[in-house]
Amino acid sequence: MSDPIEPSTSTSPSLARDPASLIHPRREPFEHGLLPIPKLIFTDPTQTLIPLKQKLIEHSPSQRVDSAAISEALQISIEHAHLVLDTIASILHSETDPLVRAKQEKEVDSVGVDVHDLVLFLYIQSYKRLLPRTHKDAAAVADVWPSTSAFDGYLSALSPLQLVRSNSRRLMPSQADEEAHQLSYLQKHLANILSLLAEPVEGEGEESLVLTMEGFEHLGFLIQFGEKGSEGRNLSQSAPFFANSDPDMPAVPVPATQVHEWILQNIAYTLENISERNSPKDNGPPNSSDQDVAMTDASTSSIKASPSGRGPSFIEGISKTSLVKQASDFKGSSAKVLNCHDSAIYILAPLRYATIYGCSDATIVLGAVGKAVRVEHCERVHVIIAAKRVCIANCRECVFFLGVNQRPLIVGDNHKLQVAPYNTFYSQLEEHMTEVGIDATVNRWDEPVALGMVDPHDSLSHPAGVSEVQAESATRLDSDQFTNFLIPNWFGGESPGSTKDNPFPLPDAYMASQNRNLKNLGEIKQLLKEAPLEESRKRELSSALHVYFKDWLYASGNIRQLYCLQGD
Repeated sequence: MSDPIEPSTSTSPSLARDPASLIHPRREPFEHGLLPIPKLIFTDPTQTLIPLKQKLIEHSPSQRVDSAAISEALQISIEHAHLVLDTIASILHSETDPLVRAKQEKEVDSVGVDVHDLVLFLYIQSYKRLLPRTHKDAAAVADVWPSTSAFDGYLSALSPLQLVRSNSRRLMPSQADEEAHQLSYLQKHLANILSLLAEPVEGEGEESLVLTMEGFEHLGFLIQFGEKGSEGRNLSQSAPFFANSDPDMPAVPVPATQVHEWILQNIAYTLENISERNSPKDNGPPNSSDQDVAMTDASTSSIKASPSGRGPSFIEGISKTSLVKQASDFKGSSAKVLNCHDSAIYILAPLRYATIYGCSDATIVLGAVGKAVRVEHCERVHVIIAAKRVCIANCRECVFFLGVNQRPLIVGDNHKLQVAPYNTFYSQLEEHMTEVGIDATVNRWDEPVALGMVDPHDSLSHPAGVSEVQAESATRLDSDQFTNFLIPNWFGGESPGSTKDNPFPLPDAYMASQNRNLKNLGEIKQLLKEAPLEESRKRELSSALHVYFKDWLYASGNIRQLYCLQGD
């Protein structure tokens, strides 16, 4: 992608300077909707997608296409075409779209995707993410990141380019930086995006394009207005040329040039607002929501929410402690766990989206995530997830205990990943799963799909030919190493939920292992109870068991679960 154009600072006199007039990019397509499949990425998207759109519409009067049509049109495998459908379903802006409402795989395919949403999805596959930032406080990083790793020998043999790609000790860009970057991308590509949604005026050819209200609504895939976005409100209600349309009469189409100018004015104003909001204030600190949190000094009892209330809640910089968050702790419907180390983090809440980034030597439990989870740049982390779908990128030596309705997606430069069936529960888990639409009878934890090792959506250059290399997939955790994970009853007393056990059925081998462990535990307890030992010998045995237990806690990583017992 070439350098973004400088935003215009001119604003229309009619453009109200209030929060409702601020245009925001929808983060979901950019954070959860990019797939490293080379055939989905075009050097000139407009020249390819306009004829593709016309061809698909001609073959489908309903303007919806299934996986077979996508596979044929894009020359990709049927498996990848199914993945395109599932990905679009997870990031669509309209909860009433039939693709979002579809439950089973057959239903998803029979419903298909609207052609306009498909071409917008394909267009943004050319998007390049912002590069991660290095941490400003090297000492803080050194304190929480282990100085030695099983990969140190491997890393020393890499070229500088490969080393940059493999180094996960870095930070996500701030929320404001990402939003500005996404807006600049939309600003630059807006004319092309509108041309994909517009229609020629009859008799005037391609030179005169108009947008119908229906076509304009599809822009909601990429943009939204106001603090709460487009939830419960059509995008056209925010546009002066459609806002007062008679619901019983078709709205008059609007020239695409008029829509283009109006959105560019909104983008310019929003970029100006972001710049002002994040410029250093006189004698004051910068925006606290975008500061790097010193990992050793982070508060363990608070959760940072986006100032506007529309963004995700952040759990950031947690080190050597335990943290539990429930539904009442979240204002929005998404969460990000960033740069947490040597800790146990429990998010026992129903969410739509979740991101785990830059964590190491931690156990992270996500309650119920109805749309998508992305886990990226993590090392030696145990992640327990109940979710519709999960994407794992650039992780090392991690174990994923999954209850997922769709096949886990593995992309990027991964090493020694393991997957296992879901292994825990808490009292409200099933209520939360029902709320966000997760089906406990479907668990595809052991069917990972590995895509490209090189992510074409980041801004690094790549050696020729490497982009076709497939990512390293994950292996199944040996059933003998499978154990139930116990979530403490943090608040005591009777819990309000009805869940009494793991709602996801276990495969036979893992169920047998679990039963065997329970039986062995019962036998050992009985033997100890009946052992004819003198009091001094009992004390020696108890001391020896404590030593072995402590060794196991450290070796298994379960010591991090006990940080909560240390007190403040």
